Amino acid sequence: MCHKSKPMAKANDFGVGLMHENAITASKVGWEPEDFSNFSKDENLMRLVLGVVRGTHEIKGIDHIIDCNADPFIPDGWKVEEHQKGGNSTFDASKVELYLSKKQRSGSIEGNKLREELKGKKVLNANVLDYLLANPKVIPKEWNGKAIFFWGTIYRDSDGSLCVRFLRWGGAGWYWGSGWLGLGFNGGYPAALAS
Repeated sequence: MCHKSKPMAKANDFGVGLMHENAITASKVGWEPEDFSNFSKDENLMRLVLGVVRGTHEIKGIDHIIDCNADPFIPDGWKVEEHQKGGNSTFDASKVELYLSKKQRSGSIEGNKLREELKGKKVLNANVLDYLLANPKVIPKEWNGKAIFFWGTIYRDSDGSLCVRFLRWGGAGWYWGSGWLGLGFNGGYPAALAS
């Protein structure tokens, strides 16, 4: 018995209703218009997803493994004052706590005092910050509008002041900056902790 192969669908076989249904479902699971636009232009990705739909391929998440024992990035003229090592760590944003002290929630706290308060907590170090800068798609959108501090690495800048680096969105992309420990840290400056 001979089987005839089904003819390949043409673009006009996909009606507006079907495309609208896709858009509704995509928005429910967190797709943004930019994601849909990128997906629609990538033939290879579409082939892979078609394989998933037809049961010939599977989707596997990417493990974002960060070596938190490695020496951190040191800006020109700076020195590392303290670097808390954390072994190999798999980054999972759902397991990062954005910690604020009681004083930060009601005003601000000096950085040196906050550093003391954070002793014994699982603060993430600057290796995580630099990994996220190199892989910005992993950074949660909820972090936008905050300066996320990575207290596991304390630096001494070129002026001799103690400081800690932070990650922040700047309109054109994510960037790092630093805050002196002698200044106040308010509610927009949470510490990244491993939960």
